[in-house]
Amino acid sequence: MSDSRCSWCHGDKLYTRYHDEEWGVPCHDDRKLFEFLTLEGAQAGLSWITILKRREGYREAFHQFDVQQVARMTEQDVETLMQNEGIIRNRLKIQSAIKNARAFTKVQEEFGSFNHYLWSFVNHQPVRNHRQSMSEVPATTEISDRMSKDLKKRGFSFVGSTICYAYMQAMGLVNDHLVTCPSFSNVSQTT
Repeated sequence: MSDSRCSWCHGDKLYTRYHDEEWGVPCHDDRKLFEFLTLEGAQAGLSWITILKRREGYREAFHQFDVQQVARMTEQDVETLMQNEGIIRNRLKIQSAIKNARAFTKVQEEFGSFNHYLWSFVNHQPVRNHRQSMSEVPATTEISDRMSKDLKKRGFSFVGSTICYAYMQAMGLVNDHLVTCPSFSNVSQTT
């Protein structure tokens, strides 16, 4: 892939690989959807590369993102994770991951899968944007506003509209690769 890729991913091989292989690719796997919901919440106030570099630490700390196991974690687990240098040691974010796991399982029970619930916000089809520059990419949209409001109503935390939009971009609910980026076409062909 050339240097015409989206400008935000330049400068770090991990970032570039994430951009080329994952970002914007439609995801329908509940485990990965839970992983990214957790990682996007952990990223609040930090750079995404900071979280990507700790991704393996998060996988180990949160049972490979097995939502049932995370939902059973206790306050003692929170105390243990507060000592874990492989993740962001923020008590509210750690507690949020556990709280969100419990809310996630309730959504799975109600809708059959979190995937079905999540993708209903975009009528089960990715929104294909045609951005010419990063300055055209919004921080929030009407859809991310609705998603944030509904997730909060269901007991989720660290799910503000900005986090929800970043989550939508990462999980492929929206294709926000620039039209000049080779991934724009690659992602569009996977749907």
